[in-house]
Amino acid sequence: MLNKKRLYILLCGVTVFAMLLASCGTPSTPTAEQPSEEEPTAVEEAEEEPTEAEEAEPTEVEEAEEAEEEPLKVGLFLPDKKVARYETKDKPFFEQRLEEICPDCELIAHIADSDPVEQKNAVEQAITNGADVLVIMAVDTKAAAVMADDAKKNGIPVLAYSRLLENSDGVTAYIGWRLADIGEAQAESLLKGLEEKGVEKPWDIAMINGSPTDSNMPPIRDGAMEVFQPLIDAGELNIVRSVDVQDWDPAKAQAAMEQILTASGGEIDGVYCMNDGMAGGAHAAMNAAGIEPVPPITGLDASLAAVQRILVGEQYSTVYMPIEGMASLAAELAYELATTGEVPEDVADETIDNGAKEVPSIANPVISVEKEDIGDVLIEGGFWTVEDICTEDYEEACKEAGLLE
Repeated sequence: MLNKKRLYILLCGVTVFAMLLASCGTPSTPTAEQPSEEEPTAVEEAEEEPTEAEEAEPTEVEEAEEAEEEPLKVGLFLPDKKVARYETKDKPFFEQRLEEICPDCELIAHIADSDPVEQKNAVEQAITNGADVLVIMAVDTKAAAVMADDAKKNGIPVLAYSRLLENSDGVTAYIGWRLADIGEAQAESLLKGLEEKGVEKPWDIAMINGSPTDSNMPPIRDGAMEVFQPLIDAGELNIVRSVDVQDWDPAKAQAAMEQILTASGGEIDGVYCMNDGMAGGAHAAMNAAGIEPVPPITGLDASLAAVQRILVGEQYSTVYMPIEGMASLAAELAYELATTGEVPEDVADETIDNGAKEVPSIANPVISVEKEDIGDVLIEGGFWTVEDICTEDYEEACKEAGLLE
């Protein structure tokens, strides 16, 4: 009886010990050191959920997409408001072509009032506003060097338009004309006019040149002198006075012509004028002095007023520069420079020295226009219409020239 009782107690003890041992080997709840398979750790939660900073910052892809949406900004800077073509021809033709090739491009356009400081401030503002390319026809081509230098520092290409910017390696390309060709065409036309009028030699002429601050002026004048000098050497031509007119200002040209007429007693056979605005000033001086008929006067730009003067014999000729083609090509080049930073090799076929580098250059043709050329060159070429030219005051002259029936 006693032995059975001891045996029972021993079996119970073994059973309890086995249960305790099993309980210690298998914890029923996870601890921080021993996580369960069902619940993620704090580290895993942090990796799965983005922080507020990560949610706020755009990804590289998003930044690239935003950059692609930014419109290209193209700056166009023209020199003065005295020459009508800048507002009525250059700017509209440039803007039209840019719109065709880049509808989303933003044009920053400014026409200075013959003020280099005003133009410089406008260019600086465009750089600050993120311009991708600058197209500049400078008021002062020497002072404009600082604008091209500033553009280069900011990684912005510069296209010198119609006037070469001097002494800066920040000029990426130049589009304009072979400037000597302009002077040669003007001089040859003046000599033709003198011959047609039967003026006896030696001929006494005056030269009204453009602004001394314009890099275009000396090469144009040199081109004219290539034509005049052989006649001067032969004793067949005298230049009674040669005047450089600041800012190509018609009023200053008129004042200079008045002085020349006073000094010469009105004895002038012809006037070499470097552009149409100054030709208008020269004609006004002659008209005020009562000189009739007006001697041959040359010009440049084929402005509407000049074409009408040519029709009625108040100006002999002008030189037409196909501005639409140049302005349109300038817009195409500006887009190429803004997107690639390079001038297409098949476009710039020569270079021109600006005093700091050899600048890739695109030269356009020039055409001398006299009365008989107005219809074929200017009207057929789409530069002016019959309606533009043949207003009420010029109807009879237009009929005589065959522009109206």
